[in-house]
Order: sequence, then C-alpha cells, then structure tokens
Amino acid sequence: MPSVVGLLEQRELTARRRVDELREEADRIHAELTVAEREWDEWVIARSRVGEVLAPGSDSIAGPEAFQGPGDPGEQPGRPESPEAAKPKSVVPVWRAGLAWSALSVDYQRILRVLADCQRLGQSPLACQEMAVALGLDVVPAKVEALRSKAKRLTARGWLVEPAPGRFTLGKGVTGPGSGS
Repeated sequence: MPSVVGLLEQRELTARRRVDELREEADRIHAELTVAEREWDEWVIARSRVGEVLAPGSDSIAGPEAFQGPGDPGEQPGRPESPEAAKPKSVVPVWRAGLAWSALSVDYQRILRVLADCQRLGQSPLACQEMAVALGLDVVPAKVEALRSKAKRLTARGWLVEPAPGRFTLGKGVTGPGSGS
C-alpha cells in the first residue's frame, strides 16, 4: 500500500507540471497580445492620419477628390454625394489625454456637456431618454435610438463609459470642455 506522503508527492508533482504548462501558455499568449497591441496602435494611428487628411479645411495638399480617378463611376460632377459617404466631422476619434472636445461634432459635444454637468452635480449616469430630455429632444424612439447610437460610439472610442447597461457617464480622464481633454 502506497504511503500518504508518497501520494501527496505525486499530486504535488502533477500540480507543479500543470502550473508550468499554464505559465508557458500564459507567456505565449502574452507575447501574442503584445504583438496584437502594437498592430492595433498602428491601425489607430493610421486611422487618425486618414481622418486628418480627409477633414474639411485641412492643410493637406490633396483633398478627397484627388483620390478619385477620372473613370470612377461613383461620383460625377453635379451629382450629390452617395448616402454611404462619411459626413464631415462625423468620425469620432479615440479619446486620449489632451484631446479637446472640439475634435468632435457639435452633437457629440452636447452629449458630453450634459454628462459633464451631471457628473459635476454628483448625479448618477444617465439613460438615453434622460439625455434626450436634457438636450431638449422629443422623447420618441427614433430620437432616443439615434442618441443611443452616438453614446455607444463615444463609449467605444473611450469618451464615455457604460457602468450599467443603457446608462452613460464621462470616461475616466475626460473632463470639461475648457480643460483641453
């Protein structure tokens, strides 16, 4: 009959092997994550640069029309833009320290201002219907859903957080409009 100490040593050896396997797997995943984060950062920078180039009034040498060849069937002189085309200032940049609210369109700035006022007054996060009331909008499904879409976009870009489903507040580090972030 095996001794109790012998059984404990076997279990300890099995557990040690499993810990070593998990550490190796964690190291492999960490290495993959590091590479993926670098790639993500490069894409964020590239997207930011494209947004700067395509922004109206930018000092770029060539505007968006310069990228369209003469044989492009999408746009012809005198025809309006296609409905899928991005509207000026509708792109929400990823929030980073020091990024001013002026980087956002007026609609997004109004949402941030309402949430900043609530935060300043110590109120809880707002639901989209409450934001619609604060913004003076009709509380109808179309308006509330449009507001929810904008709030979700701001959340995805780091400007807002959603501590509870459907309730929004300013993201950590995002402060009032006068402070430059």
